[in-house]
Order: sequence, then structure tokens, then C-alpha cells
Amino acid sequence: MKEEETIGGYTMKKWFLMMIVGALMITTTACSSGSSGKEKQTTKEGKTVITLSLQESSPFYEILKKKFEEKYPDIDLQIKSYKNAGEQWGKGEYEKYVKTTNTALLSGKGADIIEISGLPVEEYVSKKMLLDMKDLMDQDQTLDKNDVQMKVLESLKSKGGMYTIPAGFGIAAFVGDGNVLKNSTVKIDDKSWSWNNFEEISKQLIQQARKSGSKQLYALANYPPDMTLEEMVVENYAQFVDGETKKAKFDSPEFVELMQQIRNMYEEKVMTADQAEMGHQLFSSASLLSPGDLIDVLYSSFENPVLLQKPHTGQSEGTRIFPLTEFAIPANSPVKDEAWKFISFLLSDEAQSLQDREGFSLLASVNDKKIKELQEKVKSGTYKLPDGKKAKISDDAFTEFKQFVHSAYRYVKVDSRVIPIIGEESATFFNGQKSAEEVAKLIQNRVTTYLNE
Repeated sequence: MKEEETIGGYTMKKWFLMMIVGALMITTTACSSGSSGKEKQTTKEGKTVITLSLQESSPFYEILKKKFEEKYPDIDLQIKSYKNAGEQWGKGEYEKYVKTTNTALLSGKGADIIEISGLPVEEYVSKKMLLDMKDLMDQDQTLDKNDVQMKVLESLKSKGGMYTIPAGFGIAAFVGDGNVLKNSTVKIDDKSWSWNNFEEISKQLIQQARKSGSKQLYALANYPPDMTLEEMVVENYAQFVDGETKKAKFDSPEFVELMQQIRNMYEEKVMTADQAEMGHQLFSSASLLSPGDLIDVLYSSFENPVLLQKPHTGQSEGTRIFPLTEFAIPANSPVKDEAWKFISFLLSDEAQSLQDREGFSLLASVNDKKIKELQEKVKSGTYKLPDGKKAKISDDAFTEFKQFVHSAYRYVKVDSRVIPIIGEESATFFNGQKSAEEVAKLIQNRVTTYLNE
């Protein structure tokens, strides 16, 4: 991949942090989630104090604080960051951060708004430690519900409640080489194609290229087989893990067949773990973190990229997203209404339009506006690709960009400890040390042990 390495749509940094979290269990205490360990605070001027806990500070939140307090002069927003912007996490620091946050939540002495990205939300929800913001969202008259991407928020619900709301989201895209796909007799129905279809179509396209004396093509390149397996499991997670009953299904014939299918595709040179030059790769996975990535990432991989849905099991419900910088309100905060005002402001046009905000916007109008601005820059010839060349993109492509972003709302709840287990154990199958059945049993045993800890 040309962009930052990802696993399941997450940057390596975020994935690493989430892996650590999965190993940490919340210790129960005698403290009830319904009792508050702190009281409402006011400043000397009579302003209500609300505290915001961040994992890392950034200029975005300083600007957000200023604008929020301008709109609500009776509120004093106090930001507490565990790390400064760009500061590295040392060994053991993230575990310490999670334990500190757990203790604060359980004792009722934590912040009024918590950045909860990567933390064990399901555990918090089951212990009734977080506020369900659904009713507050429904009653809020300041938000244009027709503009807010409600399908994204609905997909992030846990046990029917809206316990977390992100500042933005990323998109797990799948891209095809339009120069090959649009000139081929092989047609793709990406709304319903499976990995079996993907293999068949890729083989046909590669064969056609060979017959015409064209260059060597690969379906996917620069992707080791264990990472391909991880990605396939993420896309079809519910088929292999039941989060509610905590049961795994990795010893199933379907999973064994999936591993064998992947190995066959590498042995037959349909896929390669090696780097392939531009024009030698049919498809690519890409994590898009902003509207600008629709150009910078896609056109760095392909001269004429085509956005597709990833191969999947059953009917797809849209392109997969992953939330960026999620926030929650503790159930025992004494200033829930004021805390909601901050969350609501975060979803406003003013906040969502701020330049330093991470990810695609929760407002469709903001995404459309940014895509239109990109289109105007391309038309004027002022937009340059990362390699310095001028971007050549049709108006139809920008129309497709908007449709693609609007269709992105499918969220897959993945346990961050399960995916690395699959990668670690499957490597022994792909390098020929163990059989698919042996590896499937090892994965099943390790995942089952973890889920029942």
C-alpha cells in the first residue's frame, strides 16, 4: 500500500493502542455507576465548569474550546490531556492511561467528557458507566438531522444506545484500476461479489493481460497473506465471532477454506507480498482519512482509480467506516446537559468545518463542500498530487466521490485482540509449517480463551 500501513482500516498507531486496551480488564469495585463521586463546579465568575479528557492535545481542541466558550459564555471548558500533541507513548504508558481512566470512571471522579477512542466501550456500557445520548440527540433542536450523517451514528450504537459520538470518521476503501476494469469484458458487481468472485474475476483479468502480451498483473500487491486474512476476517467479523455470546467459529470449514483460498492465490501469483509498480496492480485497499485522500491516496496508486465495495459475505450494507476520536459522557457526571452542549457543538457546521479536525465530517454538507473545493482546485490546475504532478480528474469522478462518501456508514465492531491472534497463528500455515486445520484449531482455542477471560 502506498499510504500508511493499516490493519482492518486502522492506522498502525491506532491499532497498536487498541491492541493494548484489549488486554486490560476493568476491575469491579463497590462503587455504583449511578452515584456521583464529584459535585457540580463553578468558577468565581459563576460559570459552570465542564472537563474534557483527551488522550493527546492538539491545536484543533484549543480552537474548539475558544469557539465553544464564545457560544456558551456561562460555561468554562477545561481540557486535560494525557499527552501533548505529537508526544510519543513510551512502553507501558498506554496501559497506565487506560487503568487511570478506568479508575476515574468507576470512582465517579473522572472528566465530564472523555475521549474514549480505543477504550473498552462495551465493558463500560455493560456496567452502565456511560450516558446514552440518544434522547439528547433526538431532542436537540440546534442540529439539522437531515445534514448529520445519522447512519454513521446509528451504526456506532451499542446495545441500542448512542454511547459514543466521534468528531469524524475514516473510510476503508477498496480501489480498482479503472484503465483495466473499464476496458475489460469482465464485469464486476461490487454490491454482491464475494471473495470467490474476486478470485475468479482477478484470474480472468490477469489471463486476458497475458494473452494480449501485456505486463504482469496482480490482484493485490505489497500485502502478505496473513494481513490479507486479517482484512477478510475484519470485513466478515460476525461470521467468525459472536460478540454477544463470546463464541468463536474459527474451527469451521469456512475459515479453513478461506485460509486455503488465500494461500492458493499467492501460490498462483494472483496476489503477491512484493511491491508492484503502478499499473501492475488490479486492486488496492486504502484507509481514507480526509476528503483530500480521495485524490492523494487513490491517484498515487492508480492513474484512473475506481472506488468499489470490498468483497464480502452476503449483501453489503454500505462501505465500512471507522470512527476517529470518539467521545462519551460518564453516566454519573453532574453536568450532563452542559457536556451534551459540547457534543452538540462538535457536530455543528462551525466545529465540523474547522481545518484541523480529523477525518471525514459527520455533516454531509461539509464533506460535499470540501469535495467541491477540491474539484475547483483541480479545474484551475492548482491542485498537485504528492509527486508534484497536476491532478487530472473528471467531473464524473467527483460525483462518484460524493456518492461514495454518502454510502459510507457500515461499522464493524471488532475486538482488537482477536485480529493479531489470527495474523500470528496463520503465518505458520502460509509458510508451510502447519496445516490449515491445525492453525484453525489453534486460533479457535486462543480466541475462545481470550473471549472468556
